[in-house]
Amino acid sequence: MFKVQVRFLLLALIFPLLLNATHLLRNDLLNLQAVKLLDEIGTELQEKTSVNIYAIATNEHFPERFNLVEYSKKYEENLSKPYVIFLFAPYALITQKSQAHGRVGIIPSSQKVRDMYDYDDVRDAAVNVVAVKDSNTDEDKFNVSVLQAYSELADNIAMYKSVKLDKSIPNDMGTLIAILRILVYIGTFLVVWVFFLRPIYIRMKNGKK
Repeated sequence: MFKVQVRFLLLALIFPLLLNATHLLRNDLLNLQAVKLLDEIGTELQEKTSVNIYAIATNEHFPERFNLVEYSKKYEENLSKPYVIFLFAPYALITQKSQAHGRVGIIPSSQKVRDMYDYDDVRDAAVNVVAVKDSNTDEDKFNVSVLQAYSELADNIAMYKSVKLDKSIPNDMGTLIAILRILVYIGTFLVVWVFFLRPIYIRMKNGKK
């Protein structure tokens, strides 16, 4: 029961971050800490280069040969040009025969924007994380995969524009997972302190039991 209360209160504190995430078009996969980091990177890039990177992290089971470009068009009216859409769909079917899943889409608003980044580098930043067989959960891998690819894309564009980003993330899965977990622990501690420990401390300080 205590864990449920803590999770609910943590969500109540961080939920506004999700509502204000201007660079995330759809999110079925990322935790709130990942959303916050992603939006910080996207906001800094937009401020320094005027280029927007939007992300779609979907759990939809797209069929084989599903057109990701056509799918992304339903979001176009809400986007500010110039932009790139990074689409991550780990459950999308690649081929019916192999039953392999997982697709990445990188969709620019123009050829000019397309020239600002290396498609293969961005795609590999996402795919390589998911492909690693280790003890990390799918949830961890999805969070890291999207963040590393998003950060790689932002760094590519920043380099093209001759600017440096302060918020981008090292291309290291272990480091990023550690960062995300630390943020979760900090958030949980703050919730416990604000709603449970602090009232007890104040009562004890005032001589009340």
